[in-house]
Amino acid sequence: MEDPVKGVESQNMAAESRTERVAAIAALDEPNRRRLYDYVAGQDGPVGRDEAAEATGLARATAAFHLDRMVTDGLLDVVYERRSGRTGPGAGRPAKLYRRSPEEIAVSLPDRRYQLVGNLLADAIAEAETGGGSPRAALDRHAHRAGVAYGLAARSSGTGPVPIAEALAGLGFEPRAENDSIVLANCPFHALAQRHTAMVCGMNLRLLDGVLEGLSATGLAARLDPGPGRCCVRIGPGAPG
Repeated sequence: MEDPVKGVESQNMAAESRTERVAAIAALDEPNRRRLYDYVAGQDGPVGRDEAAEATGLARATAAFHLDRMVTDGLLDVVYERRSGRTGPGAGRPAKLYRRSPEEIAVSLPDRRYQLVGNLLADAIAEAETGGGSPRAALDRHAHRAGVAYGLAARSSGTGPVPIAEALAGLGFEPRAENDSIVLANCPFHALAQRHTAMVCGMNLRLLDGVLEGLSATGLAARLDPGPGRCCVRIGPGAPG
């Protein structure tokens, strides 16, 4: 059985991801960069450096610097196209163009995962509508499947097996060691849990059951143990419920 306390302080994967997202959002605090981003995002197609510089009144070198910085931060993507429409020899080199990245970048403090719970709820409703049955039971099934998939992905990552605490941190739970257990200091679904406590806590339990299963964390179990200011689930020794 993996020691549940081991790895609680090793949350580099989640910390790095959050750091990158914060840096990307912070990059837009620079006025010229924000103007360039808004211009590129507002176009129907990719734009070149000259076009972006002229539209924003910036020097070409300045525009190029900020555009490339936003590519590094994941805010913009680069594509290469021949704008003349010609192909073959003599058509010239493709131009370097910029467009808004399709990646979504959001930062919430504390960490919240409302997109995850929204997807699970939508899947559960769709299943209940097509196959009948209880939407609540369908939600629990989808939560468990999502947890297993997450645990398997963490277990087979290119850097080797991920400690349980680090995997939980990657979902925003903020694990803390407490005796022989792991207490989850943050609920990623806090606002929904306040309004629909039984449903969200039940979903959360099945999600974490799945994570432990996907990680092959034998000898550990997720249990409902609600308390003020933390998640309703605790991870500790025991057989899965």
